[in-house]
Amino acid sequence: MTALAKIAVLGAGSWGTAFAKVVGDAGRQVVLWARRPEVAKAIRDTRQNPDYLPGIRLPDTLSATSNAAAALEGADAVVLAVPSQTLRANLAHWKPLLPPGRTLVSLAKGVELGTLKRMSEVIAEVAAVPADQIAVVSGPNLAREIAQGEPTATVIACIDHERAVELQSATSNDYFRSYTNTDVVGCELGGAGKNVIALAVGIAAGMGLGDNSRASLITRGLAETARLGAELGADPLTFAGLAGLGDLVATCSSPLSRNRTFGEHLGRGETLAQAEAANHGQVAEGVKSCVSICELGERHGVELPIADAVRRVCHEGYSATAMAKELISRAPKPE
Repeated sequence: MTALAKIAVLGAGSWGTAFAKVVGDAGRQVVLWARRPEVAKAIRDTRQNPDYLPGIRLPDTLSATSNAAAALEGADAVVLAVPSQTLRANLAHWKPLLPPGRTLVSLAKGVELGTLKRMSEVIAEVAAVPADQIAVVSGPNLAREIAQGEPTATVIACIDHERAVELQSATSNDYFRSYTNTDVVGCELGGAGKNVIALAVGIAAGMGLGDNSRASLITRGLAETARLGAELGADPLTFAGLAGLGDLVATCSSPLSRNRTFGEHLGRGETLAQAEAANHGQVAEGVKSCVSICELGERHGVELPIADAVRRVCHEGYSATAMAKELISRAPKPE
């Protein structure tokens, strides 16, 4: 088992930066790649990422660059921290620079539009590496809270258990606890599905609905995500853990959750464009993932009523009120 002394994190958004801080605070050398040179310079000069995590001091073991080749040189593991729908294009650009045989780690949570591939499948295809070389990170991991050093836990999933253990060691510090798992499928679907369910919970909150309504959406949302996971070969127990229920509760409950907040705007009757503008021009991952997840469910014959309702609100002009009425009037059945 190697020590993973140097880790490259490609993507300096809020989660990429927070994860790089976790690795640095675990005593490892970490190089954070930023797409924009001015962001990398600001991190080097001020020890902060002013665009995504202002006020958070980054450890001295962390360096920043906008040169991908420099970030990847000598890296013992490579963390991919770009949005799910841009992963393919970015990885195709980085492929010639990747150090051979190193673990590739996905922080992205989504299902790719068109191909309906999970992020680990995209990585395997584009980077031309075996599945056991790829790990995914998923759990109740709101970036700002982690960056502030608030205690949390996560799951590092990899088919190769030893690789997961290496990453577990490289991310362990006094506020971040990693658990290992070999159920990559379950962890990825839990992470992708929770973004869509958080949109639904946000819509309900924006409509002024209370805790009962939100709890019902969280519970039934978990059930439909688990049904899809089971059909794709995931371990049902994964959805009761950190990568399932834990991630879902955090994302559906916190004002720090982009998907939850985005849904609230839609629940108040705002359009997709208005919600995006209120979200500083950023579209929540679930807005795109709801389309691919619904298509994945249709392909495998799994009914996903909440995800489908969110898809229609986001992309077909369906009203939040109509969504609520439809979900509550579904034919009763055993739980």
